[in-house]
Formats: sequence, structure tokens, C-alpha cells
Amino acid sequence: MDVRTGGIVYIVDDDRELRTSLAWLLESVHIESRCFPDVRSFLDAHDPAEPACMVLDVRMPGASGFDLQETLAAAGSAIPVIFVSAHGDIRMSVRALQNGAVDFLEKPYDPQHMLDVVQKALRTAGDRFARAAAVRELADRLDTLSPREREILELVVDGVASKNIASRLGISVKTVDVHRTRIREKTGAESIATLVRDVLHAGPRVRSR
Repeated sequence: MDVRTGGIVYIVDDDRELRTSLAWLLESVHIESRCFPDVRSFLDAHDPAEPACMVLDVRMPGASGFDLQETLAAAGSAIPVIFVSAHGDIRMSVRALQNGAVDFLEKPYDPQHMLDVVQKALRTAGDRFARAAAVRELADRLDTLSPREREILELVVDGVASKNIASRLGISVKTVDVHRTRIREKTGAESIATLVRDVLHAGPRVRSR
């Protein structure tokens, strides 16, 4: 992803001066940002339908940065989080990184280092956004299948041969093959093998939908 034209950087920090200076720094290299003084104002405005990363303060009035990180994780958000803190310690940084943050920077941070970290986070955001879009598209294609076709596809994904599928379901092998053909046609897959690969790559998010 080209960070000069794509992706938003959310700045969530109660320090107005820091928000302003960081927004200016990002603007100087053509990176768009949006600033919020607290967790609530961010959640009220956040649009998950766009690639983004976040520069997030740990300590703020009301909900903390860790609270927001947990809220986003519970919602299934994959937004890369860069924590910043003027009172950071090893325990705090370890907690942030173990919970999925991409970096933890102490204030005051080096401007060029911040830019490097943000640009890397935006590339990560773009990759995650593209993968999530691919998963949603695959899930939509799988939703066109009938319950029987979905059942057969699940068995195929699990590595069960057509002969054994037929035995399990009490149908003929020919009927299984007809269903396999319909599955491929309905989903627009090049082959059953490529569809199985895509389903396995997408993981349980698609299989449990």
C-alpha cells in the first residue's frame, strides 16, 4: 500500500499539543491523520471499513489505551496499534506487545523513528485489510451453497475422499461428484482444490459462518 495516498492514522491522546504536532509531522509526508482526545470520541467516529493504524496513548482520562486495545480486539479489529507513553516501563510495553501492539514508544519520541514505525504499520494495515476483504468475499461466495453442498465442502476440506463422503451421507459417489461440480460453479472457483486452499487459508472465520 502506498502510504502517501492510502490509509488513515488515528491519533488517540489527551495531550492536545502532541496530537497537533504528530498530525503535522504525518502531514509533512502526506499521511492523513485524524485526532481524538479520548477513547469514547474515537469509538464514536471510527470507521472499520478503511485501512488504518493507530497511535495510542496508554494513560488518558476515562478509558485507557489498554481498554481501547481490548475493545478493538473483542470486536475482531486487526488495526495495528502503536502505543506511546511518557510513563512507560518494561511491564507496560510487554503487556502492549503481548496483546498485539506493533510497537511501544516512549515520549518524547524521535520524529523520524515515529514516521518509520507508522509507515510500517500502514503497510501492515493494508495487508490485513486486503486479507479481511478476501475472507468476506469468500464467505459471501460460500453463502450461495445449499446446506448439502456446504456439508460436502466441509468434508472435502477435511480431506475426506468422495467415496467416503458418499458412504457417510448415504448417497452415491456420482451424486457427490455432481455436488462438487455445483460447488465449484456456484463459488466461481477455478477448481475444488483452489477453493479448499482458500477456505483453509481463511480459517475458522469462514468455516463457522
